[in-house]
Amino acid sequence: MEKMLAARLHIPSRTLRMTEVDRPEPGPGQVLVKVRAAGVCLSDVHLIDGTLTPLLLEGDTVTLGHEVSGTIAATGPGVTGWPVGRRVVLYAGEVRDGVTYTRGVDYDGGWAEYALSSADALTVLPDAIPFDQGAIIPDAVSTPWGAITMTGAVRPAEAVGVWGAGGLGVHAVQLLRAVGACPIIAVDPSEVARERALAAGADLALDPADPGLRESVEAATAGGRLAAAFDFAGVPAVREQALALLAPKGRLVLVGLTDRPLTVADGTRFSYLQQRILGHYGSDMPVALPELLRLTQQGRLDFAGSISEVLPLSRAAEAVDMLNRKAGDPVRLILRP
Repeated sequence: MEKMLAARLHIPSRTLRMTEVDRPEPGPGQVLVKVRAAGVCLSDVHLIDGTLTPLLLEGDTVTLGHEVSGTIAATGPGVTGWPVGRRVVLYAGEVRDGVTYTRGVDYDGGWAEYALSSADALTVLPDAIPFDQGAIIPDAVSTPWGAITMTGAVRPAEAVGVWGAGGLGVHAVQLLRAVGACPIIAVDPSEVARERALAAGADLALDPADPGLRESVEAATAGGRLAAAFDFAGVPAVREQALALLAPKGRLVLVGLTDRPLTVADGTRFSYLQQRILGHYGSDMPVALPELLRLTQQGRLDFAGSISEVLPLSRAAEAVDMLNRKAGDPVRLILRP
């Protein structure tokens, strides 16, 4: 059997190793994809540092990588409509017996030379979109898209705050601009991230430590505060700050992951103002991915600036370290087999 290189995480020891493994063979209803680009996400970092743990993984080792693009290499029995060589983007997960499994978490992902996918868990990548940009759309773009359009239900001209202008938040700014939110206020402690948010379309970018933050938000919203606030940082202090800036009936959407508790400082005020806290995870892939690919193909969205660096697959551990340390303030690092 042919071998391939893969970045495999041993869950009990949280050890990431580059390993030669058997190249998988597609079974019934599956396709084999030659990986051309795979994104490195903060979720991958959290899997390695133990903050996140797979719930549905069979065994104790998994190939990481849930942001994947490539070309069809082979198809299994019963699969039609996917010719060899077709450019594709893989969904970040698959539904099996009514349960959602996350690629690169609950089953082997795309930090490898080849990856398996169910034939109904991928879509065509238009020729106009490079593999690098296509790879990040299933999470770094579709997750904030789902948070904005579905969970947060943002409407045109609504005032919106984005806490955390990193790999998800900076895309949220661009997407909020696309759906007509106004004003868009980004909040991040990093000056580089704030500048990045302004370049992506934010109307205002603030430091969360700024003692005049509340006054700045109220001035930008003509005293109306925020109809919606999005936490992409996963930090309790961020959530408390965002809650304090919500308008009546405003909603706080939690996208960043944390195992820390959330505190509502004034429950009576929260209830009186009929505010809401909404959890969000992932997106509706069959709907979101084609929408985003179409918007990108037509020039409404541009993620070229999100690709901070491309590294060979063999340097996966280095890429994880760079993202963990925020070396160079990356948005997305890409691994290329």
